Amino acid sequence: MITMLGELTKREIIDLLESQFIGRLGCHLNGETYIVPINYVYQNNAIYAHSGEGKKIEMLRVNPRVCFQVDEINTMFKWKSVILWGTFEELKDRERKQVMQGLILRIMPNTNDPSRNPSHAIDPTLRDDLIVFRINIQEGTGRFESHDG
Repeated sequence: MITMLGELTKREIIDLLESQFIGRLGCHLNGETYIVPINYVYQNNAIYAHSGEGKKIEMLRVNPRVCFQVDEINTMFKWKSVILWGTFEELKDRERKQVMQGLILRIMPNTNDPSRNPSHAIDPTLRDDLIVFRINIQEGTGRFESHDG
């Protein structure tokens, strides 16, 4: 069996980001680091997501520098992982609505029961209260492990 560890190319990083829809967002404020899973869409060198008000949004509004991580894990010895660094930007008005529609279109086909609302993101009664945001990617890296044989 041949083990291979290595770095993902830029194209492989983009392919991984486009193929997944759950990542982990890390933020930091006043000596505290907070990491939380989020639904996302990758497009035009940015991560788009939504959230209700809470700890993550409070932290991001004060310190917009973030880390974002996505995995594809097939087995313990066959995986890909991407880590990105960037800045949080809250979206408003028309752009906010367009991103929200894109998130709904991306999330709904991936639910086990499309007739149910998978989260506050899809619930029409809560949609206007959501914060829709973009992570403007400034740098990133990707790694992989695979085995042949």
